Amino acid sequence: MVSKRRLSKSEDKETLKEDASNARKQPPSKKAKKSHVYYEVEENDSVFIKLLKTSGIILKTGESQNQLAVDQIVFQRKLCQALRKHPSYPKIIEEFVNGLESYIEDQDIFRNCLLSCERLQNEEARCGESMGTSYSKSLIKLLLGIDILQPAVIKTLFEKLPEFLFERTSSDGINMPRLIINQLKWLDRVVDGKDLTTKIMQLISIAPVYLQHDFITSLPEILGDSQHADVGKELSDLLTENTSLTVPILDVLSSLRLDPELLSKIRQLVMRKLSSVTMEDLPVIIKFILHSITAMDALEVISELRERLDLQHCILPSLFLVPEITMKSKGQTRSSGNQGNSDESCVFLIFDVIKSAVRYEKTISEAWIKAIEHVAPESEHKTLDLVVLLIIYSTNTQAKKYIERVLRNKIRSDCFDKDLLQSTFFVHHLVLKDLCPSILSLAQNLLHSLDQSIILFGSLLYKYAFKFFDTYCQQEVIDALVTHICSGNEAEVDIALDVLLELAVINLSVMRLNAVFVKGILEYLDKMSPRQIRKLFYMLSTLAFGKQHESSSHIQDDMHLVVRKQLSSTIFKYKLIGIIGAITMAGVMAIDRSIFSILSQGNADLSNEQYTQVTSLLQLVHSCSKQSPQASVLYYDELANMIQIVKLAPKVQDWVGQTIFNDFQDAFVVDLCAVPKGNYPFPVKALYGLEEYNSQDGIAINLLPMLFSQDFAEDESRRTSQESDNLVSPLCLAPYFRLLRLCVEKQHNGDLEEIDGLLDCPIMLTDLEPGERLESMSDKERSFICSLICLTVNWFREVVNAFCQQMSPEMKVKVLTRLKHIVELQGILEKYLAVTPDCSPPLAAFDLETLDVTPHASTAFSAKIKKQGITGRRKRKAGGNKTSSHDVVSKEDGSECDPTPSNRGQLEKEFKGEEKTVSLQNYHLLFRELDLEVFCILRCGLLTKFILDTEMHTEATEVVQLQPPELLFLLEDLSHKVENMLIPSVARRVPFLKGKGSQNIGLSHVQQRTGPEIVRCVVQLLVPMCNHLENIHNYFQCLPAENHSVVDGPEMQAQEYRLMSSCYQRLLQIFHGLFAWSEFSQPENQSLLYSALKALYSRLKPRELDQSLEELLSQSFHYLQNFHHSIPSFQSALYLIRLLMVILKKSRFPTKNKEKIASLARHFLCRIWPSGGKEKSSVPNDQLHALLSIYLEHTDSVLKAIEEIAGVGVPELINSSTKDASSSTFPTLTRHTFVIFFRVMMAELVKTVKGLQAGKAADSQQIHEEKLVYWNMAVRDFSILINLIKVFDSRPVLHVCLKYGRLFVEAFLKQCMPLLDFSFRKHREDVLSLLGTFQLNTRMLHHLCGHSKIHQDMKLTKHVPFLKKTLELLVCRVKAMLILNNCREAFWLGNLKNRDLQGEEILSQNSQESRADESEDDTSSQVSKSKATEDGEEDEASDKEKEQDSDESDDSD
Repeated sequence: MVSKRRLSKSEDKETLKEDASNARKQPPSKKAKKSHVYYEVEENDSVFIKLLKTSGIILKTGESQNQLAVDQIVFQRKLCQALRKHPSYPKIIEEFVNGLESYIEDQDIFRNCLLSCERLQNEEARCGESMGTSYSKSLIKLLLGIDILQPAVIKTLFEKLPEFLFERTSSDGINMPRLIINQLKWLDRVVDGKDLTTKIMQLISIAPVYLQHDFITSLPEILGDSQHADVGKELSDLLTENTSLTVPILDVLSSLRLDPELLSKIRQLVMRKLSSVTMEDLPVIIKFILHSITAMDALEVISELRERLDLQHCILPSLFLVPEITMKSKGQTRSSGNQGNSDESCVFLIFDVIKSAVRYEKTISEAWIKAIEHVAPESEHKTLDLVVLLIIYSTNTQAKKYIERVLRNKIRSDCFDKDLLQSTFFVHHLVLKDLCPSILSLAQNLLHSLDQSIILFGSLLYKYAFKFFDTYCQQEVIDALVTHICSGNEAEVDIALDVLLELAVINLSVMRLNAVFVKGILEYLDKMSPRQIRKLFYMLSTLAFGKQHESSSHIQDDMHLVVRKQLSSTIFKYKLIGIIGAITMAGVMAIDRSIFSILSQGNADLSNEQYTQVTSLLQLVHSCSKQSPQASVLYYDELANMIQIVKLAPKVQDWVGQTIFNDFQDAFVVDLCAVPKGNYPFPVKALYGLEEYNSQDGIAINLLPMLFSQDFAEDESRRTSQESDNLVSPLCLAPYFRLLRLCVEKQHNGDLEEIDGLLDCPIMLTDLEPGERLESMSDKERSFICSLICLTVNWFREVVNAFCQQMSPEMKVKVLTRLKHIVELQGILEKYLAVTPDCSPPLAAFDLETLDVTPHASTAFSAKIKKQGITGRRKRKAGGNKTSSHDVVSKEDGSECDPTPSNRGQLEKEFKGEEKTVSLQNYHLLFRELDLEVFCILRCGLLTKFILDTEMHTEATEVVQLQPPELLFLLEDLSHKVENMLIPSVARRVPFLKGKGSQNIGLSHVQQRTGPEIVRCVVQLLVPMCNHLENIHNYFQCLPAENHSVVDGPEMQAQEYRLMSSCYQRLLQIFHGLFAWSEFSQPENQSLLYSALKALYSRLKPRELDQSLEELLSQSFHYLQNFHHSIPSFQSALYLIRLLMVILKKSRFPTKNKEKIASLARHFLCRIWPSGGKEKSSVPNDQLHALLSIYLEHTDSVLKAIEEIAGVGVPELINSSTKDASSSTFPTLTRHTFVIFFRVMMAELVKTVKGLQAGKAADSQQIHEEKLVYWNMAVRDFSILINLIKVFDSRPVLHVCLKYGRLFVEAFLKQCMPLLDFSFRKHREDVLSLLGTFQLNTRMLHHLCGHSKIHQDMKLTKHVPFLKKTLELLVCRVKAMLILNNCREAFWLGNLKNRDLQGEEILSQNSQESRADESEDDTSSQVSKSKATEDGEEDEASDKEKEQDSDESDDSD
């Protein structure tokens, strides 16, 4: 040992000399240094130096590193042993530490001791380096690793550290305080952790701010787990005192193991400061909050965090400052821009923290979804909600279905609207850009929905993703939309095409870059509807011929190729596609560019080349379609729609108008003097003329000869080539005239004087009234007459469409007359169709939606007519016979239509023989569509017609007005449009396997209008419709006074009653469809809602129109409610109730009039309704179900209402002896409708008890008593309903009882049993009574199970296993409740025999002896031994009662 120590000393001396020479070569330090050499220490015999050298450390002077001659662990072991074996131990420790303090008085030496030691390069060191790391700890760190020295060394360090707190960092970049604190990190063992904690916290309290951050963040690396609680308390106090240290403190607290209560306290403290902290601190704060969440408080914490965190207002100011920044200096611009970028970066980090939390913590993701889900509808959602849902949707695949369900519910309740989604993308597009694939996936799933609002939300996701994301995402959006279009789903195709059209408006250049994707849709044209084909070609035409279209020649070429290919196809369907595409493309090419030219200062009109292209394309379409009447009809309709919607260039407009005007005269108009020649099967007459023309000066529509030439021509080879060039089909009459009328309107700004002669000119027909010859006519002749009537009706329809808006009183009278002709002809057509079942009249339109069958081949004919003007100028001679003309003076007296007919005998005549007619409701394809402008006829008041003689003197007067048949005709058409265009498709309940276009057949014109346009038209009609509604209301109010009995009055006109009742129903149906429009909630449509409500409000207070929305809603509700006294039919009653509910839903206080809805519904249920004729009941089952549900949902006490119906109404029905008996209190309750009442009452009872909150022990005694009373009422109602199956044991009733009986027992288990657990002691008798009553009900359910099994009814038996399982759970739960209340002896189990509904025991298949083995061991709970005896007696009594009632149950439904 001595020789080794001497060897070591000699080596140390040599090393010290080398270090000294190296130190002299280095530049001197800035601070004064004390000379210190090791041989002097040896001479002074310092214990510190001596022990260190002995243990293996060579101390160096200057800036040289201390050298470690042995391994670090060896050094610590040697020094520890030397100290322990020293004779003066433990005093030697104090001397050693004193020597350390003396040695480190020099700052350079102190720094050397804090820096890592250098390993001595000898064989031993090289071996150690090769075996492990070459890193060596500092001298102070090595001394801290020795337990007996650690407390004293720590004390020395903390005494030394204050000297450096306020000194700047040295030139070599070393910060002494940080270097000292680093010595305390990652110690293998802390001897006195509590003392160390105290010292560090004292140091933090006096240190500068920048060092406080470092000291705090170093705490987890210094202290052991046992000190975490103390440090947490100290840091929480410091957090309260110094908010500037929030970030480092929370960062440290996230790494410490703390008590949940302390964490909760700190979290609450931080949560209160959340709104006042800077953006830079938010990521750390949110990270701490999320990491401190437990499963128990996750929902509460997330809900509070969501309320306090508002990132939208943190970013928006910086975004809005951009225009202002440009006005300032460059330096200010740069600083403001940096601030905005910093805020966006902080928000990005915040969402990154949230993304990390929800990805790895299922509890946090579920709690966040629930917090958003539980936000009340009246509360305002934030952009944070949508972003978090999208983040969870992208990170957690298992929660996708849950998130989609939450999103759908929020969208339906208008919580997530367009504005919120737009704000979300505008503010957080940088965050959402990384979620683009998930956003597109979500949008795809939303577009698969049936709800229109959800589909719209999904389309907005696509739109905003395209608008705010980069080029790659834009391409993905277009690709996804093309996929939707090619899917074949009608709703998806419509909305995807609409989105693509909007994207073309947003960024036309980007759409052109991705045109290759869009052009691929052309391969799927055969799966699209006409409306979809128009949208597609309009979009492609916009890309090809829009602004700066020079670079889009490839799109133009492809479109021309597709159109020409379709037009030349021999397959009729593809030809129609080509016609639609070509006309749409021509409309875009020929659009009037005068508006754009004003902005761009270019040429306003088309160039000659463009004009030639358009006219050539239209001529091509005409030549390809003229050989087929069906194709010609579509061509004229499409061209008319284009002229109506698109403002064409003047050159193109003039060319189309002139061509159409000349061709129409040549094809369809003849002189009255030209007698038709031919062997016609019927005498040809000029009928339905509104003027008495002289035979030499009138014109007529040559319809019958044209149709005869088509249907009865036998030898088509007789036609010459000249005739074949002018082939025209009578099918083209109405569409051709529509095209002509629109051209004239465009050219003359709505003035139709040039063609007004077509309004009153007659038609070449024959006598259409069948009379007695109907049965003697052949099928071909009847089919011919049917076709003739259809073409005539369609002509009149288009005439009404054309002239309905003319303001001249003379024109109004003629339009009303034509409307009357339409109604009359449709009535005649019904008679012909009734006796001609195989008749197939020509269709009115030939688009793809009507092509369920291949169109039959039809030949056209050559119209040989004399060209004559059709200006309609009357030519009168001054003498001769007296001629009558009509001169009309309008008498606008405000009264719309007097619904009381002046000639009821005429009504009887019109409806005579009704049993031989069919309804035309399923024949929409046969008739032309009425335009929305036609319904302005509803405004017509009384018109006085003066019949003049040849001297222009008044010969007679006649009052013309809108009669009830014409009124009903208009209301039916309007209600059909409103129902299909405004009410969402989900609410319409399209039947299964219904054709995809069947609901919209006959609505092609109105479909080209937007929802707000349709609503605006209907709102403008509200005032005249209210007049009609009030007049009909007065009619029914006066009716009982005349007939004394609405139902059985012998003098009552049944047809008149039905007519007025139908008008009443249609008016309410239109009102409901209007106010049920879901888009009223949008801000841009609020003005329409105000206008509609003002129209109703003005009926009560015409001079006070400036009212709030709530006042308008309240008065409108009151106005409509007043009509309930005169409701003539149950269907009208239901529409009135639904209309009032829609009005009520728009109010902010819907509960205000809720009881009025219930009272009104009860009034209708308690009313006797007129008989439905041949129907068994005047009350349809589905409508009765709806009205009864509304009554029970809106009444104050559902249980009392159910008890009244089941306890009062049903016994009245049972006690009635007649077959068609009904309850006197509820006349709508009959033996036929009992199952409806029973189903609704059971469903509402279950719904009510499920909505009741389960009892809690913390609730007050009063709440317990109220809930116990409530459950007693519910069980009593359930008992009444269950026992009704003894009388009404039909299969539907039993099915309802099994289904909802199980649900009620389940609700009793979940909602009521917890209440009974802590109510048993204080309300023992009440609880026992409740269980006893419920026990009888469960026994009845058990008997019902046996009845289902014995009858082997699969529909009933499928409910039996689930019901029996629930009953077994009830037994166990009651036993647990009794045990909980120390009343176990009150429970008794026994085998309950299987019985049927009659109470007879169900025997086994083998024998009576084996009955007990094969019967199921179902148990019944007995709440006490005394109750068991009583129950047995009651069971026997009930068996006898069931035997007595068995005969009655056999006769019941």
